[in-house]
Amino acid sequence: MKVDLLILIADYFKVLSEPLRIKILTALQDGEKSVNEIAQYVNSSQPNVSKHLGILIKAGFITRRQVKNVAYCSIADNRIWQICDISCGKN
Repeated sequence: MKVDLLILIADYFKVLSEPLRIKILTALQDGEKSVNEIAQYVNSSQPNVSKHLGILIKAGFITRRQVKNVAYCSIADNRIWQICDISCGKN
């Protein structure tokens, strides 16, 4: 494997190495939610959730759309659940 690809794979799993990010993904599993809804779901502060959402957005795991002063997030690619299932030995 090329070094660039190895780095890409390692970076992908680094994003998933934070438990709060997995909780955020789980919060979005049943559909789009506002940042405040996500913060309530994961029982964390809005600024902390926003920080982790930024990392997930940059990595391409989720998308964000703005409606006036409310930000909504959703899963960008449902294949993330296949990775989680494989990681948990469900596949």
